[in-house]
Amino acid sequence: MTRQLSTTDRTTIRRGSAKARTERSDLYATLDAGLICHLGLLVDGSPRVLPTGYGRSGDTLYVHGSTGARSLREAAESVEVCVTVTHLDGIVYARSLFHHSANFRSAMIHGRARDVVDADEKWLALRVITDQLAPGSWQHSRQPNKRELAATAVIAVDLAEAAVKIRTGGPQDDVEDVAAGTAWAGVLPLRTRWGAPEPAADLSAEFEVPPHVSERKYPA
Repeated sequence: MTRQLSTTDRTTIRRGSAKARTERSDLYATLDAGLICHLGLLVDGSPRVLPTGYGRSGDTLYVHGSTGARSLREAAESVEVCVTVTHLDGIVYARSLFHHSANFRSAMIHGRARDVVDADEKWLALRVITDQLAPGSWQHSRQPNKRELAATAVIAVDLAEAAVKIRTGGPQDDVEDVAAGTAWAGVLPLRTRWGAPEPAADLSAEFEVPPHVSERKYPA
């Protein structure tokens, strides 16, 4: 059985409604394919947008940062936040400039941030954030110690109120522009790929690149 996304005033897509997706599975797929989110909130009445790492566990999104960052401290005070994740998949070239566009996947989550203070939940959150950005590293590398945990802030945002927009396909030109045939039209796809791993300058020669690094594939 499929699960539907919430329908609220903030998540009802009015412009470009044909691109709106209503299945919760589209939200999960868009979030799980990303690496960096943007956390937006008001600080002293002024908007702030913070790019940072994140991870998802079920219907909870975890965002982390330094306890010294004021934006994270403000978010931890149970304020309203907006979190976005966007993937650019291609540039759409149309016969008219008006119909130029982009193929993309985007998710926007609204909610009240919650400070993660429970030790077990914070450990879980840091693990899913690590697995989102660098899968395999939680088992391979040294895990956080008490000092590092104390220096790391984690907030949780429920995924109850979210919107997803996705555009695919070619240009949507006017009939008369197609008939005129005066310009090239199509899609220039954008593909992201990892390069060859570059060992640290002070790494011992005995270490080979581990499979979770050398075999890394960018999410589809």
